[in-house]
Amino acid sequence: MSSTALPTYFLSHGGGPWPWMLAHYGNRYDALKASLEDIPRQLGSAKPKAVLVVTAHWEASELRISASPKPPMIYDYGGFPDYTYDIQYSAPGSPEVAERVQQLLNGAGIAAHLDPLRGFDHGTFSAMQPIYPAADVPIVQLSLKQGLDPAEHIAIGRALAPLREEGVLIIGSGLSYHNLRQFGAAGAEASHQFDAWLRASMALAPAEREARLLAWESAPAARAAHPREEHLLPLMVAHGAATADGAANVYHEDSFMGALAVSSFRFG
Repeated sequence: MSSTALPTYFLSHGGGPWPWMLAHYGNRYDALKASLEDIPRQLGSAKPKAVLVVTAHWEASELRISASPKPPMIYDYGGFPDYTYDIQYSAPGSPEVAERVQQLLNGAGIAAHLDPLRGFDHGTFSAMQPIYPAADVPIVQLSLKQGLDPAEHIAIGRALAPLREEGVLIIGSGLSYHNLRQFGAAGAEASHQFDAWLRASMALAPAEREARLLAWESAPAARAAHPREEHLLPLMVAHGAATADGAANVYHEDSFMGALAVSSFRFG
């Protein structure tokens, strides 16, 4: 990584609109909140000109890129207090950066289309609120590609790597454990097995790391941790944009939601 290149991140973004519910959750989100709040310090003086969020909450047959200068909100959750359907995260979009993302992807032979209507989903605004609470950094979202192929998403990351030298922070927003049918004590063993494998894999040299990611389904408790892998695929993009760089575990706890092991990673 050159001295001017920004790192990339895979962030476990937590559940629903949690940054607006801290009084309700008590200290349950303290560790995740602290890890997200620390990202600007990690970046130092290199405040990005924009953030590209690869969100687990958007899939398309061909990649789509949010291109609205003023993205609306998407309340893609259910069963939360009424006020959480009125919250706002008012960061601007960046049509210019969206066009650059499209240019890089199309140039690599990856079909990608601008979406002028797409708003911020909770995988974006719940992760970004603790990082930039003033909502003063433009955000562009990128969908996942249907089929959820790890190799395709690593290739997407590779195509986007030049953004790191252009002041754009690439964040893959998902969750390292995502089995909503066992989101608590029932999922504890599977989450700990998978998370231990994931952290060990991220500590390997980049080529070995990639080999593990491509074969992630062979990991201990892989399908128990991710019955459907959309919350893991943003990790592939973050890795792909930083395939020459080492990875660091920037957030880990063993008792998320009382029982689960979850992690986040920085590349570079």
